[in-house]
Amino acid sequence: MNAIRFSAVTVALAAALSAGAQQASQPQLKIDSTNRTLTVTASDSVSVEPDVAILHIGFETQPASAKEAYANGAQTSNAIIGALRQAGVAENAIHSESQFLQRDYSVPKSHKFILAQQWTVRTTPVRAAELLDVAVTAGANSSGQIEWSVNDERGLEDQALDKAAARAKADAAELAKGMGVRLGALIYVSNEVSRPPMPMFAARISMAKAEAAPPLAIEPQKVTRSASIYAVYAIE
Repeated sequence: MNAIRFSAVTVALAAALSAGAQQASQPQLKIDSTNRTLTVTASDSVSVEPDVAILHIGFETQPASAKEAYANGAQTSNAIIGALRQAGVAENAIHSESQFLQRDYSVPKSHKFILAQQWTVRTTPVRAAELLDVAVTAGANSSGQIEWSVNDERGLEDQALDKAAARAKADAAELAKGMGVRLGALIYVSNEVSRPPMPMFAARISMAKAEAAPPLAIEPQKVTRSASIYAVYAIE
C-alpha cells in the first residue's frame, strides 16, 4: 500500500519533478546538484474491535392533520425514550439529532402532515441489537444505522500514524541502500489520517412484524484508521 519515488540530482530530473511529481498540497522543493533528496510516500492502517456502538433510531408518523400528527408523534417519542430508559440506557447516552413536522409531500397537493424524529443512542456493541429491538418495538420505525467506534479515537489514529511513519522510514532506508547512497536527515514530512466511510442503513419497519420478530443478528464491525506519510530525506 505504499509508493516510493526517488528524486535524483540532475537538473533535468528536477525540472520533471517540479512539473508534476509533487502533489498540489505539498511544498515545491528545490532539487538541484547541491540539494540531493529522496522522497517516499507510505500508508498503513490499524483495525481493532469496537467498544462503542452508536445507534441511529427514529420514527415517522402516518399522514394526518398537523395537530394529529404532532399528538401521535409526541406519544411515540415518549414511548421510545421511556422504553430505552427502562432498558437501562443513561439519559446522557441519548441525544436528539432532528425533529420536524412537515407536509406530506409524497401526495401532490396533500393537506396532511407527518412528524419525524431521530436520536443517537450510545451503548456497548453487545447491547446494540437488544436496544435497537427495544426502540423498534416502542415505535421507532425508521432505524437501523449503527456507527462502530472506540473510546480512544485519538489513540487509534496515533497508532496508524506510527505504523505509517515506521514504514516510510524503512522504505527510505531500503531505497537509499539499493541506490548506493546514505540516508540523511529528514527535510520535510506531512501526514493524513482517514477513516472508511460509514455504512448507511435505515429501515422502515412494520410494527406488526417487529413485535413478533427476535432482535436482529448484528455483528460489530472492526474500527479502522488509516494514515499516509509523505517524507523527504536528504541523501549523502
